[in-house]
Amino acid sequence: MSSPARPVNFRTLDLNLLRVFDVVMEERHVTRAAHRLSITQPAVSNALRRLREATHEELFIPSSTGVEPTPHAQALWPVVRRALSSLQQALEPQPFDPRAVGNEVSFTLAMADATAALVVPRLAQRFLKEGVHVGLRVVPLTTRDPRELLEQGWADLAIGFFPDLTEQLLVEDDSAALRREALYSGRYVCVMRPDHPLAEPGALTLDAYCAAQHLRVNFAGRPHGFVDDALALLGRRRTVAMTVNSFFTGALAVQQSDLLTVLPDTFVPAIGLSDRLASRQVPFALRGIDISQVWHVRADPDPAQRWLRGEISAISAVIAAARAMPQSASFG
Repeated sequence: MSSPARPVNFRTLDLNLLRVFDVVMEERHVTRAAHRLSITQPAVSNALRRLREATHEELFIPSSTGVEPTPHAQALWPVVRRALSSLQQALEPQPFDPRAVGNEVSFTLAMADATAALVVPRLAQRFLKEGVHVGLRVVPLTTRDPRELLEQGWADLAIGFFPDLTEQLLVEDDSAALRREALYSGRYVCVMRPDHPLAEPGALTLDAYCAAQHLRVNFAGRPHGFVDDALALLGRRRTVAMTVNSFFTGALAVQQSDLLTVLPDTFVPAIGLSDRLASRQVPFALRGIDISQVWHVRADPDPAQRWLRGEISAISAVIAAARAMPQSASFG
């Protein structure tokens, strides 16, 4: 009656022993295996001894040409190879090829319509030109704080203006859960229909602005925003007749009414309404717009995610360069 098999001693089993076993199985020669592993022959022999003690099985027997694996080693080898391959893929992700036909990789980007109007057309053009095969889904931002979106995995990237989050990340160290990259900058302008009385040169004074009827764009539909905060610092206020949650809706509404609104200066040209809307400088100080891409730290090592962030960076460099050129639009 044979004795029952003894369990493997995992206390003495480490990954290096399995790597030595794999190479010896390939070479069937201890000296050649040592050369491939860049270690000494005694070190290989010692590793095989430790592996034999851990498994309680003879693995190799001497032969005229080196060593021959036992039946147990032959049965063990495919399992060890699969395990080592899986670990290598997990620890050293393979390069991502966005042009591979049949690619099943897809991304979700969260951004407001003003940002999407600039980024998405350029992204589509770039992908088609380069033969990229990836899925892309754009979801609307309903907040200026994308932390939950990224932490819960509802989006791979959030692209937009996140002033509070930006300030927080600037003072945090590398232990922060989110990462940020600045992309391009802009400013806000006051937008109205071209024949609005306040579109006349010099007509949009602070008093005239506060006396007018306004449309507020607020992603969450809140009855207060950064424009109201800026006016409050001056002891002033405006009358908001309507609040909407997208820049595009706001642009269409002021085009057909006497309402004023505040939009990013890139938005009206991006949606092709420059001849149907007038953009004027806001008659008080408003902070600039610093567009960033933000992602969760767990996406840092992923090759596909790194590629996507690189594509967004390249597109944003084109946007920034275009903004640096002399502008043909007139701001009164």
